[in-house]
Amino acid sequence: MATATIIDGVSLANAVKDDLFRRVEVIGGRVSLDAVLIGDDQGSMLYAKNQAKACEKVGIEYTLHQLPETAPHVQVEELILRLNNDPKVTAIMVQMPLPKGVRADDIQSLIAPYKDVEGVNPANIGNIVFGRRSLVPCTALAVMEMIESTGIEIKGARAVCVGASTIVGKPVAVLLMQAQATVISTNEYTTNHDELTLGADILISAAGVPNLIRSKMVKTGAVVIDVGINRVEDEHGKKRTVGDVDFDGVKEVAGFITPVPGGVGPMTVAMLLRNTVQAAELNKLPRT
Repeated sequence: MATATIIDGVSLANAVKDDLFRRVEVIGGRVSLDAVLIGDDQGSMLYAKNQAKACEKVGIEYTLHQLPETAPHVQVEELILRLNNDPKVTAIMVQMPLPKGVRADDIQSLIAPYKDVEGVNPANIGNIVFGRRSLVPCTALAVMEMIESTGIEIKGARAVCVGASTIVGKPVAVLLMQAQATVISTNEYTTNHDELTLGADILISAAGVPNLIRSKMVKTGAVVIDVGINRVEDEHGKKRTVGDVDFDGVKEVAGFITPVPGGVGPMTVAMLLRNTVQAAELNKLPRT
């Protein structure tokens, strides 16, 4: 039996970055990404460092605004408002999670929609429903790009989204509806879960549960997009990153599959960069 075609997120992301480099040159002015980080978590710091490198490769200026773990909510608000009002800032993102005492929903709602390159402001998320031009959550965009890269016909396909988070599951479901797929969204209360996934032409899992999706739950030839990022220990106590999908088993059934790592992750970063460039293009902010 032939195994599934691997959807290579690294190669797709590199193609996107090549295009962005050209678009930044066309803009001809300052394109920036200002990131806000609260605390000094090593994982978050590494993520910020990788963001800076990715931005540099396509000509985006990256600035990290770091506040102490003890920063009160009002101080974070003041920083976001200052960045909103600064004409030299073309894009803003806030790294999660935020410490206790800083209300994530309020901070995300405060980011100016036209600078919200993670697409987390409710205005941007709401615009997706109406099909309006907007900055879409990066992971949702990455999922759609990877599905489209397979060349399958989305119109009329049955799509199942496992997990209904605000920044992944729900936006992906809406984007697939706009592409005229028949969409089912499942959650922890869904009773016939396996039956639904088995009928999916397109299966997206963003539940955050290791090996949730097994081969017996996947339709032969389906496109399987694994959004899950889970840290697990093997029998030797060594930690590794896995997705929601039992990759080795499902690849023997699916037509296309994304790996973890190397799948949705790199494309999500690429979509963050693309949203950053798009924000500068659409808003025609002053050039310096």
